[in-house]
Amino acid sequence: MEHSIIFAGFGGQGALFAGQLLTYAAADAGLHVTWIPSYGPEMRGGTAHCTVVVGDEPIGSPLVRNPDMVVAMNLPSTDKYEPLVKSGGLLVVNGSLVKRPIRRTDIETLVVPANDMAQEHGSQRLANVVMLGALLEATDLLPLEQVEQALRDHLPKRHYHLLDANIAALRAGAEFARIFMPASAAVT
Repeated sequence: MEHSIIFAGFGGQGALFAGQLLTYAAADAGLHVTWIPSYGPEMRGGTAHCTVVVGDEPIGSPLVRNPDMVVAMNLPSTDKYEPLVKSGGLLVVNGSLVKRPIRRTDIETLVVPANDMAQEHGSQRLANVVMLGALLEATDLLPLEQVEQALRDHLPKRHYHLLDANIAALRAGAEFARIFMPASAAVT
């Protein structure tokens, strides 16, 4: 199995952190993984995305043209990556910021009110972790508990006081996907 995922948003939304957290969790689980970050000239407010490839065999190339999954944190990311998701793939969209309907009918879509849910856990800055939780529940990438452990093991010390809030946001995203994404639509 090999899965490619793009996390995309504005700088400061945590798209890179969400991808990095998935990368740590996959590596800790003994899987092969690559993580390639990319961001525009402005860190906060500019564009940011990363590509993660997870597999149970060595990864031939970390470059991805048509990802299996995309986590789009904002409208520009949705506009850019919706056309690129592989047919049969998954697009997870931040419904707090993306109000337009998704045009593709050959992909699964999960619209998560991530900013609103994150605010319920104390900060909109947790929206990235909400989105990651939803992605995990909607796919067979990794068990949620593996990513929770990666948070415990890899969250920078300066942010360790946010550990409980991050875990709660991760679980909230997973619960949202469990309720709003039919089991038949889960992406493998």
